[in-house]
Amino acid sequence: MTINSYLGNPLLKQLNVPQNYNKEEIEEYVKCRDDPIYFITTYMTIVNVDEGLIKFDLWPFQQDLIKGLRDNRFCIVKSPRQSGKSQTSLAYMLHYVLFHEQRNIAILANKGATARELLGRLQMAYERLPMFIQQGVSEWNKGSIWLENGSRILASSTTSSAIRGYAFNLIFLDEFAFIQQGMAEEFFNSVYPTISSGNTSKVIIVSTPNGMNHYYKMWTNAKEGRSNYKAFEVNWWDVPGRDEEWKKQTIANTSEEQFRQEFECEFLGSAGTLVNPSKIAELVQKSPLSRKENLDVYEETIEGHTYFIAVDVAEGRGQDYSTFSVIDITKFPFKQVAKFRSNTISPLLFPTIIYQVGIAYNMATILVESNGPGGEVCNILHYDLEYENTINESGVHAKLGIKMTKRVKAVGCSNFKDLIENNKLIINDLDTISEISQFIVKGKSWAAEDGGHDDLVMSLIMFSWFSSQELFKDLTNKDLRRNLYDGQIKEIEDDLTPFGFIEDGIDTDKYVVEDGEVWQIYSN
Repeated sequence: MTINSYLGNPLLKQLNVPQNYNKEEIEEYVKCRDDPIYFITTYMTIVNVDEGLIKFDLWPFQQDLIKGLRDNRFCIVKSPRQSGKSQTSLAYMLHYVLFHEQRNIAILANKGATARELLGRLQMAYERLPMFIQQGVSEWNKGSIWLENGSRILASSTTSSAIRGYAFNLIFLDEFAFIQQGMAEEFFNSVYPTISSGNTSKVIIVSTPNGMNHYYKMWTNAKEGRSNYKAFEVNWWDVPGRDEEWKKQTIANTSEEQFRQEFECEFLGSAGTLVNPSKIAELVQKSPLSRKENLDVYEETIEGHTYFIAVDVAEGRGQDYSTFSVIDITKFPFKQVAKFRSNTISPLLFPTIIYQVGIAYNMATILVESNGPGGEVCNILHYDLEYENTINESGVHAKLGIKMTKRVKAVGCSNFKDLIENNKLIINDLDTISEISQFIVKGKSWAAEDGGHDDLVMSLIMFSWFSSQELFKDLTNKDLRRNLYDGQIKEIEDDLTPFGFIEDGIDTDKYVVEDGEVWQIYSN
């Protein structure tokens, strides 16, 4: 047993062991402290699949990432699979914990076992450092380490309770796109006070895309400059050894779609979505002109324009969201110009917000789903606030609002799909696009994938259902079904155009196909 070792481990220094540095060691220690890239490439060891234990020889993009992590408080990384993104982040954290005192670091992953495996990699690298660089060890187990300089590293699953009560200087979130949607949102809502409490605290988020979820939202906001996160993007060809031949082989062994998501890092929708995935990929979100509390405004009111507000109501207990979308229905394409989304607003207060927005948008026509607490919202809006432009059920026992039935949902889903895929409805909001990408077939209907939300989508499905009703024609002087049909006919005609048309003065339609055969349709 080595006397100066931690619990008999000769690779670890125990507490309170004096280190007699020579001149070379002092110079080397200072050099490592001041230059994380030098420290990593000189002293850090990793496990290579083919070669076993080797020095961590950073590739150029990994060096750039290390510099970015050092120079920025908040970083989000989009990177292909097996590109060393997690290992590079661990290397930076090893340097950070060694050369800073009293630092708390959290390594978080979608599963606790994954987080502990990451910590294990860092521990393995630590054990192979020379003693003059190591700190004495106070605690060393599968879930945490505590060093003599007061710095600590904790490994856990990504849940709001995992780090509650702690003040962390650095939080590392691995493969954040694979955290369940609802859990990801809850996590950030819960820990943000912890993150923002200091002036130097850091957050590192790394992931390969996995649909249009909370990670997609955070990445997009960073890329568009709408957050204080610095975005770092790694391409598959940045990794040495990956070329076009490697791409062909990888696609052959997997699939084109899998390669696009896991290596080209495209944000693709979930499997089995209502809207065609290729169309979802074309949706482009806009930056809101203004954002006040839970209302995002994308276009201000235009005098003379006609607006429609579709409302979906929740309990306001921190689970499902109360939402509405404001849609400009003056002309095609219809356009989402504002959206509201909150999971805490009370059904008693929600009508006032709807009322105010409705007035602001030229006394917009309002449709409220009357199921559950929606009925109360309808009553307050109509009777207490005396808002007249509300849609009600027809018939002898007519009620305020519209009840979401299987029939209404089926028609609404069908119309919504047509509107989006035929470019008749423009979606500007990022949260809405994210929900569309996760709105999938479930049994004989459609709903959000597990852990996700579909409240914004459901408000648009209500609108889509109403768009095929007679009253909608009265509001807009537009026959939606006919317009969609005409659009489809035009697409067919465009497809036939390369075959050529014959004009001979006769009231017929003639098409000459590629082999010279003539098809003729006579008009009555």
